[in-house]
Amino acid sequence: MIVPGKTIDEIIANSPEERQEALKMLRSTIQKHIPKGFEECISYGMIGYSVPHSIYPDGYHCDPKIALPFVSFASQKNFIAFYHMGMYADPTLLDWFTNEYKKRVPSKLDMGKSCVRFKKADQIPFDLIGELMQKITVEDWIATYETNYKRK
Repeated sequence: MIVPGKTIDEIIANSPEERQEALKMLRSTIQKHIPKGFEECISYGMIGYSVPHSIYPDGYHCDPKIALPFVSFASQKNFIAFYHMGMYADPTLLDWFTNEYKKRVPSKLDMGKSCVRFKKADQIPFDLIGELMQKITVEDWIATYETNYKRK
């Protein structure tokens, strides 16, 4: 269950009180470290960062009206979910992240294909997420996306 809201501030305010500071910190960390060109948005009901149509007019192959998604996060029922499409698309980046996570976080990594689940807000490795955000530029993401996902 994704927390409802029409604005990013509403989404955070409608999240469980004990997660609001972590969500604000996650947003701040991403904003501070994400390369220029990505745009903050609400995508699929989550706080997201995408490549705007002004840079990538083709949009997302699943729905070209949607800007090309890159990163998003949300307060789910039992955890904070952090989605990073770059890790899903680039095995080298995924390996780097999983190895660094083990070094920095005492709890076991709970991860799906592109989703990292944080059950305890106080164990979110903001420094690691900041480093992760700096590893892919808009141009890198478009090239990776077109190589891996775009229908030819």
